[in-house]
Amino acid sequence: RVPAISLSVSLSTLGLNPDGTVQVPDNDTEPGWFRLGPSPGQIGSAVILGHVDTTKGPGIFFQLRSLQAGDQVQVGLTDGAVATFAVTSVMQYTKTQFPARQVYASQGTSELQLVTCGGAFDSQTGHYLSNVVVYTSFVSATSPTTPTPTTVPSERATPVGI
Repeated sequence: RVPAISLSVSLSTLGLNPDGTVQVPDNDTEPGWFRLGPSPGQIGSAVILGHVDTTKGPGIFFQLRSLQAGDQVQVGLTDGAVATFAVTSVMQYTKTQFPARQVYASQGTSELQLVTCGGAFDSQTGHYLSNVVVYTSFVSATSPTTPTPTTVPSERATPVGI
């Protein structure tokens, strides 16, 4: 869930393409969690990717660029826990300058990055020239047995929705 942009959806699971690049979701209405990183709430950089648009119109992450510092992102996990994060910044990078290490590598804390396309659209290639990255930091986690927020992330569980 991303209340600031009225977003509440389930997640698919993503891995790597045969060429070693990160998969993007097959569905423009469902973002995907990069399963080779940590689950949201664990130490490290969890990453969720989604489409900004399609030839049919806006994609699931169309409004991502409008998020502001302090906006919340909540991720439901298969174990019933909900990890809550606060947006710290929204950045745009050209694809040739994309900071993969900053987005995917652990910074030693629990973080969640939301990634989509942005910037100028190249009609010849059919792709955007940039990516938008929403950086967040861990706020709290809840579980079905502990209805009040804690500051301890739950055990690794697959994310089921944002």
